[in-house]
Amino acid sequence: MTPPAGTITIAGKTVSRLGFGTMRLTGPGTWGDPTDRDTALSVLRHAVHTHGISHIDTADAYGPHTVEHLIRDALYPYPEHVLIATKVGLVRPAPGQWVPLGNPFYLRACVEASLCRLKVDRLELCYLHRIDPEVALDDQIAVMQAMQDEGKIGHIGLSKVTPEDLGRVLKDQPVAAVQNVLNKIDRDDPVVEVCQDLSIPYVAYRPLAAGNLARAYGPAAPLHWLLGQGPHVVPIPSTSQPRHLDEIVAAVQGDPA
Repeated sequence: MTPPAGTITIAGKTVSRLGFGTMRLTGPGTWGDPTDRDTALSVLRHAVHTHGISHIDTADAYGPHTVEHLIRDALYPYPEHVLIATKVGLVRPAPGQWVPLGNPFYLRACVEASLCRLKVDRLELCYLHRIDPEVALDDQIAVMQAMQDEGKIGHIGLSKVTPEDLGRVLKDQPVAAVQNVLNKIDRDDPVVEVCQDLSIPYVAYRPLAAGNLARAYGPAAPLHWLLGQGPHVVPIPSTSQPRHLDEIVAAVQGDPA
């Protein structure tokens, strides 16, 4: 099966350059269970088994915990070529609320819980979902390094970071991927160029601006614009409907105009 938009190597795996973001597979406010659980399971299977998407992006904060359970129920045992990437370091006080929490004990507990929910021995790619400004960055990275040394994390990523953040981490720790918002509206992120120079995959979340770009222009032009930012840029559009996923895949395979 030919992956949409070609392939890229992330965390040691050759995966589809078009990934699938799972944030929408919850209830409103990224909270609780989806309205139709069977459809949520279906769209995950559709991404992998119908369209050859082999990069699935999630986070323990989606639900919270909801989507990691869905991924396990839909895709376990995971095909060898599929990368399940998750994120830790945000707490959810209520629907629509996201608070960084980088306490090392909490980060360790998050990783252990994600291992259980996803039913794996190692998180192949685990992002620090947000840098907590109240905790020393070195302490946040150190606990993730420790879990990497223990074999519980394969590769470490960073999410929503600046060039300065990335530089601070890279002094002591390789970064397997960076995940920041990028689309034709939110288009001015200097980290894109930094990642290109350093050969770090740049995972673009919210590539269709929460659906606003797709509703206004269709998905083709916005996604082709992203793919044109460099071979290291990896869009991870999210949807809860298989037919929308079909439209997204057709868009990247077709004419961008």
